[in-house]
Amino acid sequence: MATYPFCADYDKRGMAKCKLCKEKCEKGTLRLGKVAANPFSSGDTMKLWYHTDCLFESFKRARATTKKIEDPEEDLENWADVEDEDRKKILGLVEELQDVLDKKAATTPKKQTPKKKADIAPPQPAISAKEVRPDPPTDRNHKDNSFREFRRLCAAIADEPSYLSKTQLVSDFLSRGSGKDGFKGDLRLWVKLLLPGVVKRVYNLQSKQLLKLYSQIFNTNLEEMMEDLEQGDVAETVCKFFEESRQLPPVKKSNLSLQDVDEALQELSGKTREEDQTITLRAIAKKSTANDLKMVVRLIKGDLRINAGAKHILDGVHSDAYEAFQTTRNIDSVLDKIISGNTESLKMSAELLTPVLPMLAEACKSVEYAFKKCPSGVMYAEVKYDGERVQLHKQGTNFKYFSRSLKPVMPHKVDHFKEYIPQAFPGASNLILDAEVLMICTKTGNPLPFGTLGIHKKAAFQDACPCLFVFDCLHYNGEDLMNKPIVERRGVLEKTMKEVENRVMFSEMVKIKRPEDLRDMIARVLKQGLEGLVLKDIQSIYEPGKRHWLKVKKDYLNDGAMADTADLVVLGAWYGTGKKGGMMSVFLMGCYDHRINKWCTVTKGHDDAALERLQKELDMVKISQDLARVPQWLKVNRGLVPDFVAADPKRSPVWEITGAEFTKHQIHTADGISIRFPRVTRERDDKDWESATSLSQLKDLYQASKECLNLDGLTGGDDEDSGVGVGSAVSKTPSPSSSTSPSPAKKNEEDKKVRKNKTERKEDSGKKRKREEGDDRGSTHDNKKKVSQSNAVQRTLFQNPSPSSSTSTKGMNTPLKAPTCNPLPDFLAGVLVVLPDDIKERALLRRYIMAYGGEVLPDYRADQATHVIASKQDSDTHKGAGVRVREAWAWDSVKLQRLMPAQLYQV
Repeated sequence: MATYPFCADYDKRGMAKCKLCKEKCEKGTLRLGKVAANPFSSGDTMKLWYHTDCLFESFKRARATTKKIEDPEEDLENWADVEDEDRKKILGLVEELQDVLDKKAATTPKKQTPKKKADIAPPQPAISAKEVRPDPPTDRNHKDNSFREFRRLCAAIADEPSYLSKTQLVSDFLSRGSGKDGFKGDLRLWVKLLLPGVVKRVYNLQSKQLLKLYSQIFNTNLEEMMEDLEQGDVAETVCKFFEESRQLPPVKKSNLSLQDVDEALQELSGKTREEDQTITLRAIAKKSTANDLKMVVRLIKGDLRINAGAKHILDGVHSDAYEAFQTTRNIDSVLDKIISGNTESLKMSAELLTPVLPMLAEACKSVEYAFKKCPSGVMYAEVKYDGERVQLHKQGTNFKYFSRSLKPVMPHKVDHFKEYIPQAFPGASNLILDAEVLMICTKTGNPLPFGTLGIHKKAAFQDACPCLFVFDCLHYNGEDLMNKPIVERRGVLEKTMKEVENRVMFSEMVKIKRPEDLRDMIARVLKQGLEGLVLKDIQSIYEPGKRHWLKVKKDYLNDGAMADTADLVVLGAWYGTGKKGGMMSVFLMGCYDHRINKWCTVTKGHDDAALERLQKELDMVKISQDLARVPQWLKVNRGLVPDFVAADPKRSPVWEITGAEFTKHQIHTADGISIRFPRVTRERDDKDWESATSLSQLKDLYQASKECLNLDGLTGGDDEDSGVGVGSAVSKTPSPSSSTSPSPAKKNEEDKKVRKNKTERKEDSGKKRKREEGDDRGSTHDNKKKVSQSNAVQRTLFQNPSPSSSTSTKGMNTPLKAPTCNPLPDFLAGVLVVLPDDIKERALLRRYIMAYGGEVLPDYRADQATHVIASKQDSDTHKGAGVRVREAWAWDSVKLQRLMPAQLYQV
């Protein structure tokens, strides 16, 4: 065990006197002891007790060579037992003492030795906190390069909750240094070690392998180390057993430099054999204190546990460093400019073969929000493919592919594209593309489900191949395009790219100007089973790492009203990691299979809010992921054996699990059904295992989610229709439409009430079919089609023009009934109309056309139109495939209640 020059202790009797003020230390208060030689016994030590303030006061009067408390972790015994308030006080006194000593050193007169004029160093310019410029070369033995100072800064960053304050701590140290007289350390090395997750090395060492090697180095029990690892921090485990090791005890004081640690890590990264790794780890442990080795292990794991990312560290180096790093992802290029003093402009452009941080999208919950976030009012709506994001770099004949996380993409997914990219871009020598790769069927052209790109899954699909769907171009033949708006970047793609069928294709993208067009696009995409849409302002530039695009998915709309849900039982749990170490934080959910009387796994759900409470409430049995100890009632695959299983699943709680969609994943035993992106939305205290979702019900839910999709009222309000009609949000105030078309949220409740009361269920079968008929506006028809549910709603509105009918509350609790009025004629059924923006009362005319059975098409479907209303502004342009007619054709058809011949109004 290491010895300490000072100790901390809470006085138990109140008898000891302070050596400075001679007053007794109060019982129960903190006192600090200085370990000194015992004059009455050779070789023994004794403790001289002080009040906390008194000891630091004595330090201020002491000689420079007197031992002082500089780092409580290193110098103070029992530091871990000191309460938080006393810790803060001591740390404050340490900092205050350092300032006093620095001032004292600066004002103490020294004997002046005459020097030659040439030897006098010129005055150094002041270093700005935002422009760090160290003096190369640096002394590896300088305090600014000590590993101890690195640990001290990391501890200060970890203890600071504010991100701005974390950045300020970095800025202050890298500008002032440890001596407050200017930073004299190796800036490049400091930044690389502060960002081990960015500047990555491959060590081939996971947590359990690390413990195996250190158990041999320390000669400690591996099983005990593995048990301690359940607390979630391998570095703490190594530190604990290092302190207890007799074979290799830690050194008393840290003398490591940053260069020592970096060289050891560089050596370790090239080793793959256990013997070689053990030699390197033992060598660094011999020079380390327990806290040194803890930080070394965290560097190996790539997580310093300081809760600060690249932005917070780089902002402390230079105000523009992080933005430049986002663009190039080359930390050396950014640091080269800062170290050389060229900090006037850190604007970086994309570099070939170096990944660019991808631009991202935030969740969009409604059409209104989409247009609110689009300053220009015009956007691109792009199909969101359910594949893998790929950034392709081409420099001559050299190709590189990077994933969303900037890692190289597995070769079997992308290697063949080097044959087709030159065909798709015949004039491109240098190129950076943003794209999505997914498997598509070569016969139908339809995309295959997510996950089929795997090397084994791909072999199962004979009539499929990987296809690259290109949606952006960041660099073309030496020209950086990231600062150009997407409308120009898309123009470059369209001019230079030639599609290679089923290999390199354009992503499907349409221009959207009106909310109703966006609703139509959302409905069409979701009904086709695609993942969703990505929305981009046509004037937006490419901003690496920024979430300035929008993504529309089924489970985002109307606060998740369209998401897939199931009520599942808690079957097991795993230990968490990091801050959740030592507690159950990931839960295995499942359902009951009545056929075989076993519980089947469905998904791993997460619940962060109630973790502390659940540790006590859940009745679990620890099995430590041992397949042999899995109880008979649980049907689970080897890869999902948890740390804990429920003592009795029939007494376990039921949770509602919500996700993006039901999927098939063979690792789960509930017929392979799983939930993608699962989250716990609520605890179902009103349900037990019998009323929870069973396997047969889960199969029905899976099938239903794939076969039908009710989009009524789930894509936001309609601005032109004043919030009424197809796509309008469900209102709390009853409207005339509520008598014929219940909202999706209330439909099941209404159906139950009707089934319970047979006298209230008798309806005309024809009216009932109209009430239950789905909205089919998103599909294309060449012949006449039936009147949709949405148009029936519009006709009801026109026959009930009285405002009181939409606000009356008399019928709120009455049984569901068919409309009392006759429905409007559907003489416009099968008519597909394109309406320009400049006609008078466009919104009203649109409602009339839909009410009488017609359909108003968005601009991107104009080629399907049967009639195109002529625009007043560009009357010479024939937009759309249908007959071009005057506006009067539509109004006369409405007034006369019949479809007027187009020839009489043709332009």
